Amino acid sequence: MSIINYEFCRKIDFNSRVLRFKNTSHLLVCRLIQKSCSVFSPISHVSFFYSGILPESELENSGETTESTDMVLKAQVLAGGRGKGIWDSGLKGGVKIVYNVEEAVNVANHMLGHRIYTAQTGDTGQLCNTLLACERKYSRREHYLAIVLDRSSGGPVMIGCQQGGVNIEDIARDNPDALIKIPVDINKGLNKKDALFMAHKLGFTHPDEAAVYIERLYKLFDSSDCTLLEINPISQDINGKVVCMDCKMNFDDNAAFRQKEIFAQRDWSQEDERDVKASKAGLNYIGLDGNIGCLVNGAGLAMATMDLIQLHGGNPANFLDIGGGATAAQVTEAFRLIVSDSKVNAILVNIFGGIMRCDVIAQGIVTAATELNIKVPIVVRLQGTRVEDAKAILATSHMKILGCSDLDEAAQMSVKLANIVHLAREAAINVKFELPY
Repeated sequence: MSIINYEFCRKIDFNSRVLRFKNTSHLLVCRLIQKSCSVFSPISHVSFFYSGILPESELENSGETTESTDMVLKAQVLAGGRGKGIWDSGLKGGVKIVYNVEEAVNVANHMLGHRIYTAQTGDTGQLCNTLLACERKYSRREHYLAIVLDRSSGGPVMIGCQQGGVNIEDIARDNPDALIKIPVDINKGLNKKDALFMAHKLGFTHPDEAAVYIERLYKLFDSSDCTLLEINPISQDINGKVVCMDCKMNFDDNAAFRQKEIFAQRDWSQEDERDVKASKAGLNYIGLDGNIGCLVNGAGLAMATMDLIQLHGGNPANFLDIGGGATAAQVTEAFRLIVSDSKVNAILVNIFGGIMRCDVIAQGIVTAATELNIKVPIVVRLQGTRVEDAKAILATSHMKILGCSDLDEAAQMSVKLANIVHLAREAAINVKFELPY
């Protein structure tokens, strides 16, 4: 996900035919794919289990319907690397093959309500509320296929690779020539010629059949306002038929107004609590690994601010764009998000007041510092509309707020102060900042 393009992804496994669902929620993407790709190889039964409760009869019926003794349980979490994940319950792997109901119940009880830790989840892990049960399929070949919005080409790009089921980033780094890229005219859509070319390049036994699937995947990508549709792997079974084993979809937040049904399925429990609070407050926030909190208006200015912090040897703790019309209450909420990160040792506020009034920001800073009892130093750089009024508000607040008129100077100061606080915390010393008035 791009730092300024906030999207949510729902990772699901899908097939063309679903006979019966225990619960109707969280299934929209599956239905979309059924509608657009109605000839995908079917898996006879898919079940979802919710709220940490496993309906044993559902698993029994699943096995009877598929007439297969091999079932696969897959943790439905918004993170990759499930196969190598480790659970807080002691279980290893988020994709498990089970051979009977008893084994399925045991595995499910070690997944539902537990956290899985993968290379993408970080130290907090990801809580699993949902499982997907499906028939085990055997693939003869596995490939990679994705359609993604590409800024450099100004539209969708179809990406393929003969190697599937692996981390595509590693292949792109180690063997970039293995990737097949085909730009798509967003006005005309994907044509059959390009779909067939991709099918041939991937090495499908029946390229005409595969090309039909690829065309339908593009239609799904376009009609759902996706920024990414990734099939990894898209496989061939022992009979040469196309089987899509896994799907990841990202949706453009700007299309929420016309994709209401999709966005209604957003699972907030799968997302960082701070991201959830920021979204509800109308703020654009992404938590990072640094120790200097950032509060900026405008995505471009925010990234420039983060670059300057790094240029002077610091590390930003977040990306936070409060937009052009933030209120004092939103500024307070922004500070609340920043100080909720225990790693933050200093805060840099960088505001260019065009539509935004600097005095509103200043009042929000003072209110936040008072209400939240902020103990870390705050460096403020304000320019633009009513900046003199803003400086007066900060000057009379008698708070630990250091004003800078130059952005480069402000970035250097925030890095220095963050280092001081960091050293003090390591030595268990309580540092107090006294500013001249």
